[in-house]
Amino acid sequence: MVPTSLAHQAVPLSHGRPRPRGPHSSPCGRPARGRADRLQAVPRASSDGQGSALSHLLQHGIAGLASLALLGSPALAPPASQATTFLTSDETSTVNLFQASKPGVVYITNLASRRDTFTLNMLEVPQGAGSGMVWDAQGHIVTNYHVIRGASEVLVTMTGGEDYPATVVGVDQDRDVAVLQLQGLPAEKSVTPLKIGSSANLKVGQRVFAIGNPFGLDHTLTTGVISGTGREIPGATGRPIQDVIQTDAAINPGNSGGPLLDSGGELIGVNTAIYSPSGANSGVGFAIPVDIVRSSVDQIVRFGRVTRPMLGIAFAPEQSAEQLGVRGVLVLDARKGSPADEAGIKGTSRDEYGRLVLGDIIISIDGARVKTGSDLFRALDKRSVGDALDVEVLRGNDRSHVAITLAASNT
Repeated sequence: MVPTSLAHQAVPLSHGRPRPRGPHSSPCGRPARGRADRLQAVPRASSDGQGSALSHLLQHGIAGLASLALLGSPALAPPASQATTFLTSDETSTVNLFQASKPGVVYITNLASRRDTFTLNMLEVPQGAGSGMVWDAQGHIVTNYHVIRGASEVLVTMTGGEDYPATVVGVDQDRDVAVLQLQGLPAEKSVTPLKIGSSANLKVGQRVFAIGNPFGLDHTLTTGVISGTGREIPGATGRPIQDVIQTDAAINPGNSGGPLLDSGGELIGVNTAIYSPSGANSGVGFAIPVDIVRSSVDQIVRFGRVTRPMLGIAFAPEQSAEQLGVRGVLVLDARKGSPADEAGIKGTSRDEYGRLVLGDIIISIDGARVKTGSDLFRALDKRSVGDALDVEVLRGNDRSHVAITLAASNT
């Protein structure tokens, strides 16, 4: 597991909510000024200029005409509107992918209620921003949970610059997924969902595209490749998110919740984090696989929450277990009434003399070795509520097998 920095937290908001700007805008809101506006339009030749040219021609005849032709006349240059931009087939494919996907990417602002110190009025103050995507034609927006965490109101800005409030349908904190519902969308206004792909057979080296709003710069496209698969990062609750996609496509603050697309323009992941000491892009970005996201979104849309199986235990961090010489998952507590408690699993305690008495140590589930908490979560993610597990535990020097039936955990 690698340390990570959640990709939206460094968004500068000290000057208010960064408004999405058009693709040709500068950070100051004025049209971007590049080399083009230093090239002034060529003025039409004056009568004096025409007279000079005619005089030159009369004096020097055909040779003079040839010299004028060699020198060229700015007034005869083709208009800029007729200039052709040449794109390779690869560039054309990228441009088409961006244009087709752009309407499905949105800008999300997290607003929090604050009381004004002087007037005591309640104000909506921007406290964060990120990206999101249109999931379906019903106006569901998918983003990261950490993008909207703590929000009293969420504002969604569409491609055309229209702002719409959104309600939170539900969240999956463990997998850092949130589903929003657009509000106030006019009847004649339709939304364009992204094409949902699959993350089942991704290959290292496969080309990918990230679209988002880094540092408030709307609809920024970056490209790269899949650098690795099967990575693990901590979720918003500390529970690891597994099978994460690693990419070198630039992912910066504000990209959180935006899409990672394949060459066909299909969604394969949701950009969520970067590995960087500074908080800026370092060439190591992470995206939650779309198959994991789809599982959470489907439950949230149907039921408003995510239900997944649980044992009902708290266990020691891996580093603490190693310091105690424990090989396996050390149970700190079995919550009263939980499946683990009802199966007789014991937590860590102290005896009458204050000495530490280690709890049960889970060493396997259904015969598969369990060494860390990540192994335990991986095993649970493959099961469903109501499944019966054969859990092997070590209590002192004694090994035993305990049958535990998984219960539902609502997140």
